[in-house]
Amino acid sequence: MKIVKMSLVAALLVGSSVFAVENVQMSGDAQVMYNTTDSKGLTSNVIGGKKATDSGTLFDKDSSAADAALNLNVTADLAKNDLVTVSTGAGYTVLSTLGLENNFVSNVWGGAHTATAPTAANYGHAIGGAKVENANWLNEGWVAVTTGKSTAKLGRMELDTPLAFTEKWSIEKNTFEAAVLMNQDIQDTTLVAAYVGNGNGTETFGQNANSNVHTLGLATGPVVNRNGEFTTYGSNGAYAVGAINNSFKPLTAQAWYYDVSQLTQAYWLQADVKCSLVEGVLIGAQYTGLTIDKGSVAGNAKDISSSAIAVMLGYVVKDVVTVKGAYSSVDTDFGAGFNTATATGTAQSKLYTEAWWSYGFVTQKDTTAMAVSAVSPVQGLFDLGLYYTKADQTAKAGDRDLSEFALTAGKVFGPLETTLALINSKVATADAYNTVQAYLKLKF
Repeated sequence: MKIVKMSLVAALLVGSSVFAVENVQMSGDAQVMYNTTDSKGLTSNVIGGKKATDSGTLFDKDSSAADAALNLNVTADLAKNDLVTVSTGAGYTVLSTLGLENNFVSNVWGGAHTATAPTAANYGHAIGGAKVENANWLNEGWVAVTTGKSTAKLGRMELDTPLAFTEKWSIEKNTFEAAVLMNQDIQDTTLVAAYVGNGNGTETFGQNANSNVHTLGLATGPVVNRNGEFTTYGSNGAYAVGAINNSFKPLTAQAWYYDVSQLTQAYWLQADVKCSLVEGVLIGAQYTGLTIDKGSVAGNAKDISSSAIAVMLGYVVKDVVTVKGAYSSVDTDFGAGFNTATATGTAQSKLYTEAWWSYGFVTQKDTTAMAVSAVSPVQGLFDLGLYYTKADQTAKAGDRDLSEFALTAGKVFGPLETTLALINSKVATADAYNTVQAYLKLKF
């Protein structure tokens, strides 16, 4: 599936359970993703072929993108006794087009690719097109120490906090070089503190033309810098502290504060309730605020603040259907992707109203959005998902409205996960366009 979410706390708890195993554990997956659209000029460039101003046609190579990835992971205990456990983990990603460029597709999924053209001119006019290079990088490499109810983790790792997280919807995932401390000594409460020094996401806070290393411009889902390269997070790193509480069992409440040094400060408040009065009812509320420091963005003469609010109501009939409806509103001052790890426009957000595919619209400034969804297993044959998102931005702010309908069908065949998605999108006053996507993931 495109959206896979796991909290930072859950990620660390998974790590803690692995620590109890004394031998080496290996895991991984192989993925293939395909995207085709009939949008006119969806991309600014193609590897070789039609210009971006030509009409798009479904399944035409110049309207299509594909990629394959192999992810390998290993964890092991370094030391273990009654007082402390020391563990380590590593992950490696290989990203390849499998030679499909200029034959089956003219675009790629991942931003980690580089390309070589026969001439220095742009790829679209190069005779024979460009050769897209494979990319590979170490996405994780960490050491963790657990004693009592505290865990400290240092190194290259995934994170999933509300405003800085690893995005897993694309063929590649961004990770962080960070230090994380988690403590659960207070009953039903988890405290988290983190320092993030580097990241390989396409974030643009504090980046200049040379340090923002995502440059290929051919990717459908670019969330990682070319060759997985890590750069300083913001300008001098970032700090985050959070608290998650479940003292009242139907309610999970969390609060987070962030400081991206010399660039921005932010906070996130969220409460989710599984209603005890009416079984199956879900209720949620989110509030977030973001301040961009003067001078951190070109043209800023003063600090710019932005806030957003979102609410959600859902109903679950176990093994039958899950239905949700949500509403959000972003104020008039400044809109952002709400994931500081990746670039606005390709960044997923944690807002309840986030679209299934068209990220970056519900978090625009002066925008209200609503989203409804229904997910159901169909007689045990496959999982069917229906998603509708509508984002309305005022004409004063830019009037980049979005209307998106997505239909997904997924089936798990043992270790093989398959998903087919049909998406209809309309942006502002442009014509509506259709997108067809296929996802294959083999876990091992």
